[in-house]
Amino acid sequence: MSSTIAPRVRTLLLLFLAVTGALLAGAAPVSAHAALTASDPRQGAVVDEAPAQVSLTFSEGVAVSDGAVRVLDPKGKRVDTGAPADQGANTYAVKLHAGLPDGTFTVTYQVVSADSHPVSGAFTFSIGAPSTTSVALSDQTAGGGVVGGLYGFARYVSYGGFILLVGGATFVLACWPRGAGARSVQRLVVSGWLALTGATLAMLLLRGSYTGSGRVGDIFDLALLSQVLQTKTGAALVSRLLLLAAAALFVAVLFGAYDRRVRADGTGEQNATGTGDTSAPGAGSTDGGTGTAAGTDSTAGTDSTNSTDSTESQEKSDLAFGLAIGGFVVAAGLAATWAMAEHASTGLQAGIAMPVDVLHLLAVAVWLGGLSTLLVALFRAPSLDAPVVRRFSRLAFGSVAVLVATGIYQSWRQLGSWSAFTETTYGQLLLVKIGLVVVLVGIAWMSRRWTARLVQAPERRAAEAVRTPVGAASARTRKGAKPKAGSGGGDGKRAAQLARQRAAVASAAEKRLRDADPLRTGLRRSVLAEAGVAVVLLAVTTALTSTEPGRTEQEARAATAAAVTPQTGALSLDIPFDTGGRDGKGVARVELDPARVGGNEMHVYVDRPNGKAFDVPEIKVAFTLEAKDIGPLPVVPDHIATGHWTADGVQIPMAGSWTIAVTVRTSDIDQVTVDKNAQIG
Repeated sequence: MSSTIAPRVRTLLLLFLAVTGALLAGAAPVSAHAALTASDPRQGAVVDEAPAQVSLTFSEGVAVSDGAVRVLDPKGKRVDTGAPADQGANTYAVKLHAGLPDGTFTVTYQVVSADSHPVSGAFTFSIGAPSTTSVALSDQTAGGGVVGGLYGFARYVSYGGFILLVGGATFVLACWPRGAGARSVQRLVVSGWLALTGATLAMLLLRGSYTGSGRVGDIFDLALLSQVLQTKTGAALVSRLLLLAAAALFVAVLFGAYDRRVRADGTGEQNATGTGDTSAPGAGSTDGGTGTAAGTDSTAGTDSTNSTDSTESQEKSDLAFGLAIGGFVVAAGLAATWAMAEHASTGLQAGIAMPVDVLHLLAVAVWLGGLSTLLVALFRAPSLDAPVVRRFSRLAFGSVAVLVATGIYQSWRQLGSWSAFTETTYGQLLLVKIGLVVVLVGIAWMSRRWTARLVQAPERRAAEAVRTPVGAASARTRKGAKPKAGSGGGDGKRAAQLARQRAAVASAAEKRLRDADPLRTGLRRSVLAEAGVAVVLLAVTTALTSTEPGRTEQEARAATAAAVTPQTGALSLDIPFDTGGRDGKGVARVELDPARVGGNEMHVYVDRPNGKAFDVPEIKVAFTLEAKDIGPLPVVPDHIATGHWTADGVQIPMAGSWTIAVTVRTSDIDQVTVDKNAQIG
């Protein structure tokens, strides 16, 4: 039966990686997490005079390099000079040659967003009047093509390898120490290490072409590789390789020294029991007069054996503790290489999001990786004890609890509103993930029921079936094959051979009984169903990591719309205040014209409750965009008339719901800050 089960297990593990890559390969083209929200000149604008520079504003910070922004004249010749300059507020500008002719100019850009995804695009503007242009833009988006597909597949394989490596090792240490000697488990964990290492190396080589030209020939360009090593993503990949070297040492110790300690501990117990069982009949059958002495010697030997066993058990426990600490450090470090270079490293509350993301990844690995190891053990190791399954059930429950807690926080951070569930791709994928988690938890509950029944079910039949032939053979040996004094080494070899044969027969009988156990069969089926759903769940989860978060998608959509159709009306806000002192009440009216991204003219009028102008000693204004962690941007207006202050050139870097805070001081000690939200742009 094992010969037919082994291909099934191998096939499932291959599908674990292959299906993940196949289902998610289409997510690569939408992996850009920064959007162009404004430009100067604007897209499609016709300007009277040639601008000195072209500036681009993105929804979040991006990494630019030489040639990241190019400006082409109607004939396709570059007219930009130098590398793009960072002007702050996510705005980057490139200078242009002087004396540009009239016509239509094309601006192309290819940058890398703060969460490591490439962003590209193009737009046109005209000087004097639009004209024909010979510039032909490529249809390939950043991160697409063959290189994009290879990079995406390597990325998905790396997640699968991490899960098998961490989850398999955790299962052995926490649930099944004897599994360290199981070849199938060893192959599973080592395969995870090889998959993660190979995928990381591939990503390091592909990265330069993936974020640049997209050409296959640039994969082995050492100059590009040198540039990649200087980026945040390159540093994360190199750190992952260094941690994988430590992980290789961990795996070697786990399946080497630790396995030997576990086997020695178990062998010692068996030898002690065997010595005790055989010494009494031997002493009684040889000479009754020396029975007491033989019994004394046997007791002394047993004490010595127990002492040795205690030492071996302590060494095994110490080694297991060291492996657990070292393994956790390495696993957390590996998870951090994703957290520090992707979603969690940018946006809202990055300092909290990164450790939460590490916990989330570790919980996924312990749950799904342990599930894969349990599946292999159930099919390839029929002697798996029920307590092992029970321990993993508890471990999986804890992992699910961590997943739920961290997942709720991540969902709030990446969505920001209930409408994002249905209006964004990220929200729709998240709804699918939630549904799959509910299904998986339901199947896991069924597995827990099978586990409880397996633990409570009597296993006396299996034990008796195993002991009966061994006991009968031992009786026959005592009756008809009594060793003679002075017998040669040939009899000893024959006895050892018979002992091995009896052990093999007993093991085969035990395996047949366990395979025929309906409770164990039911558990295998439920775990297999869990693994099947987990494959799809991992696919959706990985797709989420390469999909633009709902919060940034909605903000970028609103900012882009504002940049295309700017507001022309002034914004007016009335904000009541009360400093608490004498004559400390009034109303501050803030007017912003034209209330759009870019430069604005601001007027502040302060009136008393009766409507008359109120000349207070000091007025200050500050603008904050909490959704993008921008601000407060302070503005100190000039006093020009009674109860009237003004400021020109108030810069609003991007559209959004801004908090406008006004600080009013009515005396030397009486001051208050009041605020109000307003949509600008």
